[in-house]
Amino acid sequence: MADPIVVRSLDEIKFWSRIMKEHALFLSLGFTYEQKQLIDEARQFIAIFERIEEKLTRFTINSDLQQVQAFNAEVYQAAAAIWSYKRKVLDLTLRCEIRTNNFPLLVDHISREAAYFANRLQELNEGILSPKPDEIIEENVFFLKIMADHAKFIGHLLDPSERKLVEQAREFSHDFDQLVFQAIDLDYMRPESETKPILSQFLNQNKVSVVSLRDFKKTATELIEECRIKSNIHPLLADHTFREAERFLEIIDLFEANLSENQFK
Repeated sequence: MADPIVVRSLDEIKFWSRIMKEHALFLSLGFTYEQKQLIDEARQFIAIFERIEEKLTRFTINSDLQQVQAFNAEVYQAAAAIWSYKRKVLDLTLRCEIRTNNFPLLVDHISREAAYFANRLQELNEGILSPKPDEIIEENVFFLKIMADHAKFIGHLLDPSERKLVEQAREFSHDFDQLVFQAIDLDYMRPESETKPILSQFLNQNKVSVVSLRDFKKTATELIEECRIKSNIHPLLADHTFREAERFLEIIDLFEANLSENQFK
């Protein structure tokens, strides 16, 4: 039987390494021509994560645990390095030392995802598969904030003449901001009794909202690929945000399954 740590590790690396590679691409496209060093660094990260993706194909769910843990440690170093690079870009941007087409919030956003990826690899190498109940809330805060950011980016990158789509994006931004605040409130409450029903309701409410946003992103991606709407959104970026919504739904499903199996008490 496959080791669950191996299975989860390979899944995390498969998903997030592609995300990190695409982050480097999006950053490189947002720099101006004179920012050659930053562009070159971004391209180096594209190459690093492409090598990780190639190495990943050599593993299977039946691979040796120690070998996978060593791979986790290797990928952790890459995730930590791209996090540092993203924070450097953000610092240069906030101090107005560089001007780019990358929103500061977007750079912060992608650095948070790099930190999340690195942390997951570290947890898996410590044998931690699933979070505790209070950490479920914290992880949902992370992903709800990601979804809220996506809605804001979409709204700003659509052409202003796409009034209906811009308004839909703003509504999603507002809805997910409210879900973030609601999750933070619940996190502060940290209910010690009746945890399971409260968490179930919390996850179900999030799921309904994420499904709606996921479907909006899917439609937007198709329209962008078919050149049926006006925007500055790269088709790959649209698909990128869609995949992250799908990922959040998968994580919610995992949490719900754990709750139903009474793993959280």
